[in-house]
Amino acid sequence: MPVYKDKNGTWYAMVRYEDWQGERKQKCKRGFVTKREAQNWERRFLLQTNSDLDMLFKDFYKLYEQDMRSRLKQNTWEHKAHVIQSKILPYFGDKPMKDIQARDVLSWQNELLRHRDKNGKPYSETYLKNLHNQLSCIFNHAVRYYDLGVNPAAKAGSIGVKNAKEMNFWTKDEYMQFSEVMMDKPVSFYAFEMLYWCGIRLGELLALTPEDFDFQNRKLRINKSYQRIKGKDVITDPKTKKSNRTIEMPDFLCEEMQDYLRMLYDQKSDERIFTISKSYLHHEMDRGVKETGLKRIRIHDLRHSHVSLLIELGFSAVAIADRVGHESIEITYRYAHLFPSKQAEMANKLSELKKGDNANVSEKP
Repeated sequence: MPVYKDKNGTWYAMVRYEDWQGERKQKCKRGFVTKREAQNWERRFLLQTNSDLDMLFKDFYKLYEQDMRSRLKQNTWEHKAHVIQSKILPYFGDKPMKDIQARDVLSWQNELLRHRDKNGKPYSETYLKNLHNQLSCIFNHAVRYYDLGVNPAAKAGSIGVKNAKEMNFWTKDEYMQFSEVMMDKPVSFYAFEMLYWCGIRLGELLALTPEDFDFQNRKLRINKSYQRIKGKDVITDPKTKKSNRTIEMPDFLCEEMQDYLRMLYDQKSDERIFTISKSYLHHEMDRGVKETGLKRIRIHDLRHSHVSLLIELGFSAVAIADRVGHESIEITYRYAHLFPSKQAEMANKLSELKKGDNANVSEKP
């Protein structure tokens, strides 16, 4: 369709099209400085509306957002969108979808691998893996729903390593040193007690309300997570289906949390009991480490510390997985290095079995 010149000297495009339900619609876009800009917008809009993969990557991303945003948790989408807009669109945005080849992906990967920050550090292996996965997700979507022939990101191969960050944890004695320092600030002390002795995620901690506790039966219900998104408090479902769970608390922790709830003035049953920020707890972690001389671990490493403690106490991967909201196979895979005694026990049992067979053979006449 033609484009038109407005009274103020700019150009506008008027497009008629059919939506996904077959209804005839009209869209007008104003404010183009030149006629060519208006024509280019019109062409791109029609390609996008018709799902024609001659469209630019940045236009397909808009379709991807329409298809996927409502299916993902808000914080998950915000993270995904930030990665795509900052690290993928600048490179692929103006390329037609159907023309992007594996060699283009390789060139993009090489740029990422060459990157160094002001301190000379490259991107982490985990971050590189995440960047590649986000690009591959977009192409997979185009293959599955828009008839793109091949995923060039899959063809190029991945970079980076999942979960490449070193897993750190504190022993029980180390945590006890830390918790003693935290006692001067009750909100910090009780927050870290919950993180260490229950192994819950930080978002799960910050979403807790009084009604989540059943002190008579020593139960803690985990059914939500807290996020701070674009300056607003947002309560979402937990990270995974497995994360919806009930945890049994030790007696001493039940007593501590009852003491803490009694400190809260006019607390309603459905109001958050830890109205602190994630950055507050990071600063408190720094303070505790400075005063005790302990090695600095991440807040999330308290969860690893809880798992390692349970392994040391002899609990199975299945039992631990139920408590922390993981699949048992993930516990087995991620914490395999913490089960050395089990491997030794297996080898010893097999040795004893073999010795027994040899003894039986030698006793035969």
